[in-house]
Amino acid sequence: MLIVSDSSCDIWSLQDTDFHTVPLDINTDERQFTDDQTLDVHEMLDYLSKYKGRSYTACPSVDRWIEAFGEEQEIYVVVLTSKLSGAYNSAECARELYLEKHPNAKVKVFDILTTAAEQVLIIEKIKELKDKGLDFEDVVEQITEYVKTTHLFFAFESLHNFAQNGRVSKILAQTIGVLGISIIGAASEEGDIKPLGKCRGKKNVIENLFSQMKEEGYKGGKVKISHIENEQLAEKFADKIRESYPDADIQIYPSRGLVAYYGERGGILIGCEC
Repeated sequence: MLIVSDSSCDIWSLQDTDFHTVPLDINTDERQFTDDQTLDVHEMLDYLSKYKGRSYTACPSVDRWIEAFGEEQEIYVVVLTSKLSGAYNSAECARELYLEKHPNAKVKVFDILTTAAEQVLIIEKIKELKDKGLDFEDVVEQITEYVKTTHLFFAFESLHNFAQNGRVSKILAQTIGVLGISIIGAASEEGDIKPLGKCRGKKNVIENLFSQMKEEGYKGGKVKISHIENEQLAEKFADKIRESYPDADIQIYPSRGLVAYYGERGGILIGCEC
């Protein structure tokens, strides 16, 4: 059994599981950053903060997906939302080509309509179900239902790269990051970005994020928090959750390149079970 994801999931490995990630690329007219283990995210962010030209991202090629599949006979592919990337279509093309050469294999590509920290919850759920001995069809069925119970929230201090790539309006982006204003948002049911409000100051960011989680029905489930060079805010938000749910299973980790590019410095993303 193999689990494959693109690099927007932010993690590198999964304990006691065959797990691969396929990198996306972050490009400018001068440089290319491949979101793999050779990438220095801090250096990339420094470079982009000074670069005045255009920057953009590129989804993994079909060949990259096929290479990640290896020769496995049971493969689960967890891909960031098709609303924001061509990665899902590329993975589906890879699946079709792979099955032509491996007709007895079972491959499922999930369009989870989200990314980042929520993506990790789904990856870990697949592992959990396989550890319980479920077969391929049952895992696919249960994951299809599980994604309806998870949510992604975020707080960003800039939307420059989202706006530059046509993901949000430039007018909205211009109001963020001015005088300490952050945007609070979530992944929508359709798989795109849904702004929920603006606030000023770290305390208000934490209160607002936690309020949004509770409105979606959070009651102490598993939480994943990725951050873009802002571990302090991530830790404070985790403390806020533990005030109400001291036994909550919370994991904090730094974002990889793709999420760091779009979330930009200071951002955090929260995936939670509700």
